[in-house]
Amino acid sequence: MSKKRRRDLSRRPKKHVRCHRRSMMGISAVLLLLTLVIFCNCVSLQAKNRSYKAQETEIQNQLAEEEKRTEEIADFKEYVKTDDYVKEVARERLGLVDPNEIIFKPAE
Repeated sequence: MSKKRRRDLSRRPKKHVRCHRRSMMGISAVLLLLTLVIFCNCVSLQAKNRSYKAQETEIQNQLAEEEKRTEEIADFKEYVKTDDYVKEVARERLGLVDPNEIIFKPAE
């Protein structure tokens, strides 16, 4: 084999190595970019998740308050149907008294 042919053969693998290195660097850069994008999205999604959990807690608290209020309204609805409520309203709004009740008025 001639020296020229040997040089040609020895140079050929170097071109492939350079090309291979460039390809690997390009692929590595793309993978790094994708990793960064996924990481940024992950951080963003975690922040949204925390926000949604806080909203869920707040809504559950509001729901508990409204259920308590519903119970109070149901109790008051039952109380309105009793004679005690009728007497209370008659005294407060109409000034009525029981027949056996004595009223003391302050002297003027």
